[in-house]
Amino acid sequence: MEYDSIECVSSSDGIIDEDEIPQHINIIRSQFKTAHNNNNSTSILCDGNSNKGGIAINPATSVHELLECPVCTNSMYPPIHQCHNGHTICSTCKARVHNRCPTCRQELGDIRCLALEKVAESLELPCKYGSLGCPEIFPYYSKLKHESACNFRPYNCPYAGSECAVVGDIPYLVTHLKDDHKVDMHSGCTFNHRYVKSNPREVENATWMLTVFNCFGQYFCLHFEAFQLGMAPVYMAFLRFMGDETEARNYSYSLEVGGNGRKLIWEGTPRSIRDSHRKVRDSHDGLLIQRNMALFFSGGDRKELKLRVTGRIWKEQQNPEEGTCIPNLCS
Repeated sequence: MEYDSIECVSSSDGIIDEDEIPQHINIIRSQFKTAHNNNNSTSILCDGNSNKGGIAINPATSVHELLECPVCTNSMYPPIHQCHNGHTICSTCKARVHNRCPTCRQELGDIRCLALEKVAESLELPCKYGSLGCPEIFPYYSKLKHESACNFRPYNCPYAGSECAVVGDIPYLVTHLKDDHKVDMHSGCTFNHRYVKSNPREVENATWMLTVFNCFGQYFCLHFEAFQLGMAPVYMAFLRFMGDETEARNYSYSLEVGGNGRKLIWEGTPRSIRDSHRKVRDSHDGLLIQRNMALFFSGGDRKELKLRVTGRIWKEQQNPEEGTCIPNLCS
């Protein structure tokens, strides 16, 4: 089967003009899609000298490999750059390799492979989380945006004591937290924790407790922290839901700390673990206790911190007749 050649046009302003694209690109696009639909592996090589070149179809390469950056291995999106020998690279990696082609070491310049960009525009590909249950198929240039928010994408490990790179579904992460991070696991929707610190004036930016609760058949992460807020140390407790944000809105929780006849109470909705631990902490979305107040709650000579934090989790149920939410307390 013979294929027309398509020029890869050099563009200095980074904007694709339809008038710049040769009319016969539609021929390649049609042949490309037909081959892809017949499950025939296909690739395009933009080969150019003096900023121009042809496209050759290699049946040994898949569509995914064709659009994969050779440096970061991520899918390439406009602007897709190429060197004079036709090797392509994404715009992010172009700066990382100091304008040198990582394949042939030639200078990259400002050559755009518009043909490859137009071919990608015509493709429809399944979400990369299809193996995890996502059934969606998107145009190539919409696929990345969907995948960044896909409900089937794996979750990051919610442990905050270290930069853990483990990802997975909820059952896998629960086992990981228990076996690898030795996190305390509890069943029930109420909790009572006590924190003692011998020298409360030596507060560092560090997590000091994480507990996982199994409640209503779901998992919740209870965080207790001591960190520096401006010039003053503070203590904070907050809850994160092991699931998506939409599911998290079905639950509420309360936290209470007190002593010496005084108490602070916090009520709110747990944040999803889609939001990083640092994001939740820095937004102060939880029970925040200033050091002076924490020492007051501790009593005694204020030389030792003794905080007892209690709380509970409940599920908001929709009243079908009145359209209002009523709390369903877990005993």
